[in-house]
Amino acid sequence: MNSMTSAETYSVGLLCAEIQEILSTAYDSVWVVGEVQRLRSSQRGHQYFELIEKGADDEIVAKLESVIWRNNADQIRRRLAMSSQEIAEGQQIRLRGNLDFYGPFGRLQFVVREVDPVFGAGLVAQMRRETIASLQAAGLFAANRQLPLSEVPLDVGLVTSDQSAAYHDFLSTLRESGYAFRVHFVHAAVQGRDSAREVTSALELLANISLDCVVVVRGGGSQTDLASFDSERIATAIAQEPLPVLTGIGHEIDESIADMVAHTALKTPTKAAEFLVGRVAGSERAVAHVAGALALKAALPLRRARERILRVERAVQLTNYRLRSTSQRLNALEQSLVRTSARRLVLAPAQVEEKGRQIVRKCEQAIERRRREPEYLAQAIVARSKGHVTTQGARLDGWRMLITRLSPEKTLVRGFAIARDGKGRLLRDSKRLRVGERVYTQLAMGRFISEVVEP
Repeated sequence: MNSMTSAETYSVGLLCAEIQEILSTAYDSVWVVGEVQRLRSSQRGHQYFELIEKGADDEIVAKLESVIWRNNADQIRRRLAMSSQEIAEGQQIRLRGNLDFYGPFGRLQFVVREVDPVFGAGLVAQMRRETIASLQAAGLFAANRQLPLSEVPLDVGLVTSDQSAAYHDFLSTLRESGYAFRVHFVHAAVQGRDSAREVTSALELLANISLDCVVVVRGGGSQTDLASFDSERIATAIAQEPLPVLTGIGHEIDESIADMVAHTALKTPTKAAEFLVGRVAGSERAVAHVAGALALKAALPLRRARERILRVERAVQLTNYRLRSTSQRLNALEQSLVRTSARRLVLAPAQVEEKGRQIVRKCEQAIERRRREPEYLAQAIVARSKGHVTTQGARLDGWRMLITRLSPEKTLVRGFAIARDGKGRLLRDSKRLRVGERVYTQLAMGRFISEVVEP
């Protein structure tokens, strides 16, 4: 008998079913460590991604298609959020699940049931320590802080995501100051796997422009969102930037490594802009103080000049008296000599008096100009203050409209609902419910009562 006809022959479906059974039995619950890539979510709430391992040259040496079904995704997301984490591309993560082989697609998948949040937090802390140690060993940790920051930093380089909230907050604060800031903006992703490369490229580009400083900003986010600013690549780029770098990375608690190596670290984009405005305003106040001191010093010579003019006038008056007396005594002399002498003596005092009047007139004009300078300055300050009040009023109107749109009634109209238990307490966690318990649900128009079958 032909051995080929006697060998057991599987149908495709039978072989796939057997593979599925073997894998589900052999790998029913295993822990796997890898890097998340190609993360995506389906409309049904499932999360799909590749779990990869890289070699020494950063090449992929192993890859495993992975999935988190919707019924596990919400629970995993809540648990990670307790430590400000989330699943994100480029993240090293430790997962527990089982292998599943789906016959119709011939696809092997790792079905994730649980994520270890302690592993992620510990790995991040270890990487932070290693990055800080590397920067210190290279002498870069305090390099940027040693650069001098201009007292009037009006030429500013800005690195952030184009049209983001951080972008608008920073520029709005500068515009409202009334100072002539010149901002050179370079777009860069501030989270995700491309952020380290784009932020570094932006800093390299701005290093070739004549600026007073560079500002790197982004809005707030989770620990995972801000992970890029703990990378050695961004930290090294900031430390080696030939210009002072200010950061406003939008966090209130944790300090990123980028903050540690920056010249000046601020909490938010708005705070970063306010810092620059305050520095320019301080310089303006210093200049005004110097101007006032110069005005006082200028007033003293003017006063002394006027006193000298008065002395000259008195001397001229005395000279006039003496000339008249001399004219009378010489009147007895020869008539021709008397007429000639008298004419010259009359003309001389007139010329001296005219010169004295010219000097007095010029000094009075200079004093009047100095007297009116505070009045002109006060008018300019009032005009600028009115513009500032108008701008702030517009902002308040915007916030009032936003608060109205976010009111509970508006939220219900958009399709949301408010659920309470029998005691009228708000329900936020299904674990508080018991089978048979009644739930009272408020809609935009009316309400209904439901009974818990399974919490």
